[in-house]
Amino acid sequence: MESNDASTLAEVVLGRFAAAIERAPAPFILGVSGLQGSGKSTLGAGLIGAASRRGWGAVTLSLDDAYLTHAERLALADQVHPLLRTRGVPGTHDLILLASTLAALASASPRRPVSVPRFDKGHDDRYDEALWPTEAEVPRLIVLEGWCLGVEPQGDDALVEPVNTLEREEDRDGTWRHWVNAQLAGYLPIWRGIDALVVLAAPSWEVVERWRGEAEEPLRARGEPRAMDAPALARFLQHYERLSRHALATLPAKADLLIALDPDRTPHVPDTHRTPHIPDIHGTPHL
Repeated sequence: MESNDASTLAEVVLGRFAAAIERAPAPFILGVSGLQGSGKSTLGAGLIGAASRRGWGAVTLSLDDAYLTHAERLALADQVHPLLRTRGVPGTHDLILLASTLAALASASPRRPVSVPRFDKGHDDRYDEALWPTEAEVPRLIVLEGWCLGVEPQGDDALVEPVNTLEREEDRDGTWRHWVNAQLAGYLPIWRGIDALVVLAAPSWEVVERWRGEAEEPLRARGEPRAMDAPALARFLQHYERLSRHALATLPAKADLLIALDPDRTPHVPDTHRTPHIPDIHGTPHL
């Protein structure tokens, strides 16, 4: 998506929910769910800009920002399963940090500014907290984005057969996939706190693999140390294939706004959408 296209899409998306955002008694949490390469981070940044042009305070927060520390994930790999050395799957996020940040933003003030976590993917660890941005006022809008946002656990029957070589050879007894699936239950309170869900729907898992491969090409060309060759990238993506396929099959029905993407990532926005639920002003807080 070109920057102008992303800005236009952001204006369209924000316009769909503008009335609900204005009526919301607390920060409106707009979820943006999309698989790797779908443009969710670009859309999130565009939504912040579009909100700013309306005079609204807005904050973006990614599931990636709430990863467990490198040391915590190494401990998980030792205690549960070696595949947990690779970040990204459910169970590798600090849900207490994520939930407490969302809750704290609802009462942010100059006397009680909120530090918003940020993760350094280059070093595979959180930035020092002193480097986290702070919010000193309650935002009108919180954009929460992530690749598995809104995904619910699979049934046990779906976990029996491996979906790829990684599961077949490195998770032969299913320990890793059963553990990851069980962790999704802990994410459901976060999903329930989302006021509206936007889903960027890729055409297929195979297209997602291609998009991710295209993103790796310039890193290889520059000789980046973290660039992956084709076999390494294929193995890396297999960590996410199961839940990505599950997301493609289940999230469209859950979306308040479904944006279908062509193989070239051209977005198609429908003319209608479901009206998001807005909590009563005297009701319970999001989290």
